[in-house]
Amino acid sequence: MERPKVILLDAVGTLFGVKGSVGEVYSQIAKEFDVDVAAEILNTSFLQSFQASAPPVFPNAELHDLPQREFEWWRKIALNTFESAGVLEQFDDFSSFFSELYIHFGTAEPWFIYPDVLSSLIDWRQQGIELGILSNFDSRIFSVLQSLELNSYFTSVTISTQARFAKPDPQIFAIALAKHSCPPEAAWHIGDSIVEDYQGAKAAGLRGIWINRAKKS
Repeated sequence: MERPKVILLDAVGTLFGVKGSVGEVYSQIAKEFDVDVAAEILNTSFLQSFQASAPPVFPNAELHDLPQREFEWWRKIALNTFESAGVLEQFDDFSSFFSELYIHFGTAEPWFIYPDVLSSLIDWRQQGIELGILSNFDSRIFSVLQSLELNSYFTSVTISTQARFAKPDPQIFAIALAKHSCPPEAAWHIGDSIVEDYQGAKAAGLRGIWINRAKKS
């Protein structure tokens, strides 16, 4: 296998994941607001709400409006999550709860780095391969990468909200590659989604590599 010039990596679910589950984090913070609901229920409701949402792409938004648009996108998902779980009316102040939840996911606290990540990043960098992030996450990615001490490994970060395209759209791959002046055939993209990462990369002319992070039961 010929060594690539650039490796683009997905972020959430590839480099780092949520400790426990999203439902556990939602449940834990909800308890601080006197709302008690099982993590398993919230996790199921979250996955349904997340999968039903359109990608976080705001083509008509000004750059300075993106953080608020990202916030509102996630707020709707959280609102639908707790509504589906049947406990939304138990919140005295859902806005305050969600603000705390949103800030929390911008820190290192809810995340863990997968055990094979650091050694791989170090090895690739020693080989002279340029590394970039290509993610459908929002602008909190910058604070998460910094707090997890991963930011120094990457020379580019491309996210859907800023690119105005989301994986698997070939346009976001082209935007990421342009930051490295790299043709698609000289790049790999590694991610945990078959559709967004593997198939998206192949359709854009890159070598797609799927990494299976599914927990074994």
